[in-house]
Amino acid sequence: MRQALIDTNVVLDVLLDRQPHVEGSAAVWAAIETGLTKGFLAAHAITTIHYLVRRELGNARAKRTVAAVLRIFDVATVDATVIQEALQLSLPDFEDSVTAAAAQLAGCDVIVTRDPKGFRGSPVRTLTPEAVLPILGKD
Repeated sequence: MRQALIDTNVVLDVLLDRQPHVEGSAAVWAAIETGLTKGFLAAHAITTIHYLVRRELGNARAKRTVAAVLRIFDVATVDATVIQEALQLSLPDFEDSVTAAAAQLAGCDVIVTRDPKGFRGSPVRTLTPEAVLPILGKD
């Protein structure tokens, strides 16, 4: 996997130390941080991350967290083209459709999520953090 879009829940596992998921999610984060694979977040994930971190840890910490996240992850565009593509998908949740369309248009090989069932019908392969770890960085 050369490029992976990381779903919001995986990033939040690390940022908010959410047990029991943090271990697998942190391993994926580390693979991206060390350059084993390129990691993307969908643009709309950034606002969600800020909102949830702010709610838990305050506004100043949320801003620092978003700045730190942007040093590690690239951002997959969410624009009219992505939204139009998402509208054509038959995923159960529209936010997941937008995430899948953003991943596809960014050229990602995989979406890493703890909710692969929510991405049934995605044009991009979907794996859990634990399932993706052995194949990250491989073509």
